[in-house]
Amino acid sequence: MCTIYVPLNVHIGIDCRRNVHWCTIAILIKNNRPMNTLPEWTDLRFFLELARAGTLSGASRRLDVEHTTVARRIDRLEKELGTTLFDRSREGYELTEMGLALLPHAEAMEGAALAAAEQLGGAEVAAHGVVRLGVPEVFGVKVVAPLLVGLLDANPDLTIDLLALPSFANLANREADLGVMLDPPTTGRYMVTRLASFRFYLYASPSYLARHAPIRSLSDLSQHYFVDYVQDRLASRELSYLDELGFTPRRRLCCSGMTAQIEAAALGMGLMMAPPYAIPPDGSLVPVLPGFFAERSFWLAAPTDLYRLRRVKAVWNLLRDYADSQPSLFV
Repeated sequence: MCTIYVPLNVHIGIDCRRNVHWCTIAILIKNNRPMNTLPEWTDLRFFLELARAGTLSGASRRLDVEHTTVARRIDRLEKELGTTLFDRSREGYELTEMGLALLPHAEAMEGAALAAAEQLGGAEVAAHGVVRLGVPEVFGVKVVAPLLVGLLDANPDLTIDLLALPSFANLANREADLGVMLDPPTTGRYMVTRLASFRFYLYASPSYLARHAPIRSLSDLSQHYFVDYVQDRLASRELSYLDELGFTPRRRLCCSGMTAQIEAAALGMGLMMAPPYAIPPDGSLVPVLPGFFAERSFWLAAPTDLYRLRRVKAVWNLLRDYADSQPSLFV
């Protein structure tokens, strides 16, 4: 490989967001550095994990190394490239403009490495490895977990990390390999599909309905108590479905997750809104004004580089096929 030197006052007109190879060459040339000092892939792995975690301690846990090792590898990478990739502060590490330019290309290299490892490991026969799937808590417990039994039986070398959360998995920092969410990603490189439309209906316990005034129309609801999400901790504005009642509801109890709401409503603390699959089959909650509902959509998303992996596609296809075959589950 030839070595090219250009005086420091020469302008290098390369858009680093379009090509990381030429971006790296531009940095090396501008800093009068030889071209045989391209960064090692292992250093780029440290770069990726620090970009996702935002702190040395977070990246060190993801990489299973000491935080000093992360700092040392980042310093080495920045020295090799002759540029600053992170702004340091008391809050943590934040990507600079050059770091943001490098990020998607480092992710593409990571995806290629994962795909190569999967292929060399014999994944053309069956999915194997670990897939981390982020799902809303009740949907994960009631719907997704039972589905995984057959998938894991058919793929004995596949492992699923099911993140059943009251919030939604952050795909940007690779908290999950794929996720089900109410708000699909609007920026970045993702595969996104609408998984299903579903409805929230009103429910209450028989004991609550027996103790309170009858409900014959929407106007009657203004005199009743509700169980809902904590409003300043909503994981998505799509969860503010009680706003569609047309009045400010009397929230008696607010919880961060739907599991707690279901328990509270079943104990008679107020009315709640939930999708049908979330309601216990024991009769502890019954429909109220079944003609009223709020409709939302679940979206399925995965980073493009991870979507190519057989193990991720196996989980993706499982969810898509099930949603397509069970439309009544959601309405």
